[in-house]
Amino acid sequence: MAEEKTYHYGGQAVIEGVMIRGRTARVTAVRRPNGDIVTDVKPLPSPSNSWAHRTPFIRGVFILIEAMVIGIQSLMQSANISLEEEDVQISNKAIWGMLLISVLLAVAVFFVAPLYLTNFLRDYLPNTVVFNLIEGVIRVIFFLGYIKLISYMSDIKRVFSYHGAEHKSVNAYEAGVPMEVEAIKDYSRRHVRCGTSFLFVVMFVAIIVFSLVGVWDLWLMILSRILLLPVIMGLGYELIYLGARHTNNWFMKIVLAPGLWLQSMTTAEPDDKQLEVAIAAMNKAVEVDKAEEAAE
Repeated sequence: MAEEKTYHYGGQAVIEGVMIRGRTARVTAVRRPNGDIVTDVKPLPSPSNSWAHRTPFIRGVFILIEAMVIGIQSLMQSANISLEEEDVQISNKAIWGMLLISVLLAVAVFFVAPLYLTNFLRDYLPNTVVFNLIEGVIRVIFFLGYIKLISYMSDIKRVFSYHGAEHKSVNAYEAGVPMEVEAIKDYSRRHVRCGTSFLFVVMFVAIIVFSLVGVWDLWLMILSRILLLPVIMGLGYELIYLGARHTNNWFMKIVLAPGLWLQSMTTAEPDDKQLEVAIAAMNKAVEVDKAEEAAE
């Protein structure tokens, strides 16, 4: 039991459901239109104790890419189940194509566009630090605007509620309480290891890293934003990793506070039925891990 507690479960919200990632498998629980909860277990691309998950700075990039691939697969799977359609299989090429498009759009909107706008002001700015602070502020505004915009979509609102259910189930499990609706419903919708917090920390780290690069010709700065993105992701992950293990440290509280606040926008209070789905995913993930341990 002690070993089980050392593993930090996590996951994401999907269409009408929750995905929980365990040590060697991911469990997706989805509620069908008839009210039934379906749980599906899929092996992970690599176990949680692989070298790529253990190596500092490298693990942040690897885990994020892996999480995006798993996220796309889980979303497609949950859409099939929730709509009671046939399980449409998508090829690895299609998954990597969607991932590439997503990354390119994210880089263009949240890194290149803020840089391009800030560049118009470069002749009026006193130094590199101010330049990158303004660029960072514009990046944050774009990010907050994007979240606010998609929050008006009814389907996204439900995903945000399932996001809240996922956090409550993880927080309750880590507190050691029974995985029951009444036991977990009062737990927080916020969690330090949330991807939302990670993205906000990445934006903070980007300001520091890009300040060290300096202000050059626009094309060189665009290239630096692209090439340094893995470095920023690696540093951002290490900050989240450190913060999750030192939540009572005053400095880490300051670093993590904006990301935790931002989760009030990306999560919503789930109802009891949504909590039941999150509980089903968590229970199954723990069950799979126990079975793997017993088989070793």
